[in-house]
Amino acid sequence: MTRTITIDHLSRVEGHGGITVVLEGDRVSKVEFDVFEGIRLFEGLVRGRSMEDVTGIVSRICAICSHGHSITSLQALENALGVEVTPQTRRLRDLAYHGSNIESHALHVFCLALPDLLGHPSVVSLAGVMPDAVKTALRLKKLGNTIQEVIGGRAVHPVNYVIGGFGKVPGTDDLLALKKEITAGLADCERALEVLATVSIPDFVREPIRCAALLPEDEAFFFGSIIGICDGDGVTRIPVRDYRTLTNEHCVSHSHAKHSQHDNRSYMVGALARLTLNGSRIDGLARKAWERLRLSVPSANIVMNNIAQAVEMIYSVEQALKIVNGLIAEGIRDEASALYRPHACRGAAATEVPRGTLYYSYELDDQGRVLSADVITPTAQNLSNAEDQMRAVVTQTAGVSDSLLKQWLQIVARAYDPCISCSVHVIRATN
Repeated sequence: MTRTITIDHLSRVEGHGGITVVLEGDRVSKVEFDVFEGIRLFEGLVRGRSMEDVTGIVSRICAICSHGHSITSLQALENALGVEVTPQTRRLRDLAYHGSNIESHALHVFCLALPDLLGHPSVVSLAGVMPDAVKTALRLKKLGNTIQEVIGGRAVHPVNYVIGGFGKVPGTDDLLALKKEITAGLADCERALEVLATVSIPDFVREPIRCAALLPEDEAFFFGSIIGICDGDGVTRIPVRDYRTLTNEHCVSHSHAKHSQHDNRSYMVGALARLTLNGSRIDGLARKAWERLRLSVPSANIVMNNIAQAVEMIYSVEQALKIVNGLIAEGIRDEASALYRPHACRGAAATEVPRGTLYYSYELDDQGRVLSADVITPTAQNLSNAEDQMRAVVTQTAGVSDSLLKQWLQIVARAYDPCISCSVHVIRATN
């Protein structure tokens, strides 16, 4: 007897996708995370364009992660050109990433995931019974936007990032105003922790999770040149320049997005992966949240990614304040961007945006025009792992009703905080 479970539209995520599960008796014959967004052609759009134009174009791939796309794109160009940025530029970019992390995680944890965990259909319903919690989340989201606006010139689709630095370095007054807002954000983190400490995390799925994330080389949590892969047998290291040996993108028939596997096995990227590989860096209030929310890594419960995001959000508020205090104490300098000379070259870069590792690579001609580009987003990497987790839900919960199974499948999908439209990029046809 064939039984089909279909979720035509996955709500509370960015983009359009669904889930299809087919069972033949007790055997799961098919699990598909259906992505039917239209093909997005950003890699094709930048081909032939000057390297100085592409960052403004690719930031449009995602509104939530527009700063991450801009800076990762710039770092790929800088790696190709051999440009070294100053320590101050690195710290300001790190600050922008903390802002992005605060904004994205506050939105997802409280407005998209928390309704699931508390039995509400939406954040509107949740706000009716927990208005203070939702207001706290929205203030934190606004704080993240403000940090990005100060560094990038705009909260969404920044205009201040250039190859080798910034169009305009923020001034001391900007940082002093930011310090005041971040300090208030710490109090909101305390309030958020009080809310989350009352929430029970469901454990209807227990499936080992293979994690991949950048291994930071200094205090910058979201930057690095080595990818770490942790699957319980130690950590495998791959240079970012060889990222395609990790991602191994391939087409699947049911999705407009490619899937990624390493050694024929899926992996996940994102907050839970980062804390699994780099959790020893977490201290302060974020460590208190880690312990109070009973986060344990490695984890076999993908829903704990929501808790990992909450811990990271608090960590980012603390680190943002630390960076701002340091820049004020040392005196921020109005630096010119680094010089460079167009020439034929290629380079790749990766950073950790809120949903996971983002990869960029470019090949340039001798005039600095783009010959080829490649962009691999976190959600594209997570799709195969999400299907594995969904399969585990179905196989481990025999006998439950279709309606409950649909609910659990959606919780698993949303646990990844998927940006579905960003997962689709150009597919190159070959003869």
